[in-house]
Amino acid sequence: MRLSDQFGYDLTLADKDAVAAWNATVNAFLAHGKATPGHLETCLSLAPDFALGHATRGLFCLLLGRRELYVTARECLKVARTSAQNTPLTDRETVVLDALDIWLQGFPTRAADVLDAQLVKYAQDALLMKLIHAIRFVLGDSVGMRQSIDRVFSAYDENHPSYGYLLGCRAFSLEETGDYRQAEASGRRGLEFAKDDAWGLHAVAHVHDMTGRAEEGAGWLENHPNGWAHCNNFGYHVWWHLALMYLSQGEADKALALYDNDIRKDKTDDYRDISNAASLLVRLELEGVNVGPRWDELALLSDKRAEDGCNVFADLHYLLCLLNGGRRMGADRLLNGLKERAQSETDIGRVSAEAGLPTGLGLEQYRKGNYASAFSLLTSARDNLNIIGGSHAQRDVFERITIDAALRAGFSSEAENLIKSRTHKRGALDSFAEQRLEVCDKMQRAERVMEDDSLRAAGSV
Repeated sequence: MRLSDQFGYDLTLADKDAVAAWNATVNAFLAHGKATPGHLETCLSLAPDFALGHATRGLFCLLLGRRELYVTARECLKVARTSAQNTPLTDRETVVLDALDIWLQGFPTRAADVLDAQLVKYAQDALLMKLIHAIRFVLGDSVGMRQSIDRVFSAYDENHPSYGYLLGCRAFSLEETGDYRQAEASGRRGLEFAKDDAWGLHAVAHVHDMTGRAEEGAGWLENHPNGWAHCNNFGYHVWWHLALMYLSQGEADKALALYDNDIRKDKTDDYRDISNAASLLVRLELEGVNVGPRWDELALLSDKRAEDGCNVFADLHYLLCLLNGGRRMGADRLLNGLKERAQSETDIGRVSAEAGLPTGLGLEQYRKGNYASAFSLLTSARDNLNIIGGSHAQRDVFERITIDAALRAGFSSEAENLIKSRTHKRGALDSFAEQRLEVCDKMQRAERVMEDDSLRAAGSV
């Protein structure tokens, strides 16, 4: 006997309470809710042989980017495969097991592809939709995110239980591919159907950030104080966005207060929390703000994660913490790991080789004060940096460091070109760009004076 989920698709479940717990799991996952693991635990306690539940848990583990959770994910796959031998699964359930297996082999890109192929057949399955969106986000595949949503968008309407979450994912994919007007409209519309869709709420904040509307963006988040109260650690990321809005308006004190009271309220070693903290501290320091000893606790946690090696985005943020926190040996271990992984014929090997290693070496040179070398290394990886994952806003910290390296090395024209390229991608000037363009102009005027023969002292006869 099979029962159906909230989308009308068959599940290999015969217990109505287990189905209810499963639906609650999916809804919480869509909302980035902290209740997600609790609902899933309830479901699996009622239906311990539910293969789809175990496989989904495995994918959740991999999305967390922690080495020890790869062991858990393998256990999830083993249990799911055993369950599938005893009770035949639907095609839709089987593909989630296959995706987990493929990712564990080192190919999350292929995992997303096989899920996408199945989503076309089961277009209204919002779980598949969100899993694909999450994996492609980790891969920095904004085009893939948008195409995945576009292929199934017409299958949803206002009566679909997850319509608002779909609009939120669509908003983010539109923003990451530069369609800011549609992105903002989609995100705002989605919240009318899913008020707890923190992802859609934050997609609109991304639009404000990318289009240089910091004051409006701060107001957007301040006017939705309950929009992320239900969240897991994704809530810290939304606070991070508000801190960026404040910093862009020159209110560093407010940004630091958010750092202490919200962003680092819980001193976790989750890579997403570490990346929020590290990138904000870097931005503050680039604006001349003394952040005090705040690097110390990040460096201590990152030292213990230096050899995780399962997510390049995480590695580079750990490296920022290690370098700025003065943990040289930890930084060396992390860089050596990147070098080793760059030789691997897996997805992470390719990302390490094309983006992770040169960026990591560039950050090392920047910290040493070798700005010309830092600029050369960082720019060599710049065009490929999206493959480390994350968003434009998150990766912008590396863009800012690269621009600062160029200015410190005296490369005013190169810095100006980077700023203009960054502005074109973002859609508008922000305060960071405006201030650095002024520095470029001053440097170039000084260079012209130095090169003007008529201003040089006449030589002796």
